[in-house]
Amino acid sequence: MMKQVAVIIPVSEFEATPVVLNSAQTIVALDHSALTTSIVYAIDSTSEDDERVIVLKQNGVDVLPRQSRGKRAGAINDALRYLADFKPDYVALFDVDSRPERNFLKACINALEQDPQAYIASSRRYISNPVNLVSRTIQAEYYLLNLLLRKSAFKQFNGLIGVLRADLLYRYKLNEAVITEDADYATRLHAQGYNALLVTGTKLYEQAPVTWQDLVKQRTRWYYGGLQLWRYWNEVKSSKNRHFIRSWVLALTITYCLVLFLPIVLFAPFILRYYSRRAAEPLAPSVSAGFIFYILILQYAAIIALVKFVRGRGVEWQALKRVTD
Repeated sequence: MMKQVAVIIPVSEFEATPVVLNSAQTIVALDHSALTTSIVYAIDSTSEDDERVIVLKQNGVDVLPRQSRGKRAGAINDALRYLADFKPDYVALFDVDSRPERNFLKACINALEQDPQAYIASSRRYISNPVNLVSRTIQAEYYLLNLLLRKSAFKQFNGLIGVLRADLLYRYKLNEAVITEDADYATRLHAQGYNALLVTGTKLYEQAPVTWQDLVKQRTRWYYGGLQLWRYWNEVKSSKNRHFIRSWVLALTITYCLVLFLPIVLFAPFILRYYSRRAAEPLAPSVSAGFIFYILILQYAAIIALVKFVRGRGVEWQALKRVTD
């Protein structure tokens, strides 16, 4: 029996037409054989003649225009309600800058079929726009994050980009009241005893910030969202999964004091050479210098998030500059 797969891509009001078009062309070109798929773009739009809506429809995907409510989590929840009659077995979530390999859907679904306790399957992440020192430094960061994903018992795929079990997503809908709905959902599901799968047979590319200012905006939001996760401490403890608890606590503590790791930058050239030796484009030596800025900027973002959190001030999502691929 063919599996029903819903593919949801939330689109904010800030996303330009070329970026949305490139996304649609990539998603439509995925391997959908032996799958019944419904592709829905949940787009924040108040205009009936929105060029992005027209372009999406021309590329054969379904479009759900919506008011900007609940940000990304709200868009996904709206799309889930829209797709209720489709009754999907799995839901694939992507962002407009996601560039999954052609076999991504089938590789992730095959992994989920083998593990009934897994709520999500996804792959290693890579940067699609290494155009300057900022994005190349984040490219290096991703090599290290991919290693941690393999080792960690708390696999938190940014944005929940991947393929999820639809029944669990409908049961534990995304929390629209938090800053980082992806980490919130991952914490809740891990605490319930479910796990996440890192699939090695496929890859996914996405864009990194291309300015240090955009990096501060992005990571301040991530750090603030991490602080909100402590509300689940009792549920995390109740899971009695020591490996998960340790990974979760480390993720929410050690990342807030990265300045302590600044001396390790001295070894960055050797570390980067080791982890990028198989890459199609090896990392440039200048990235070692980029890591100094990277650590200082992330520490700055963590401090901003902590101050805002203590003062009870929120953090707004802000658009990042995109590179048209």
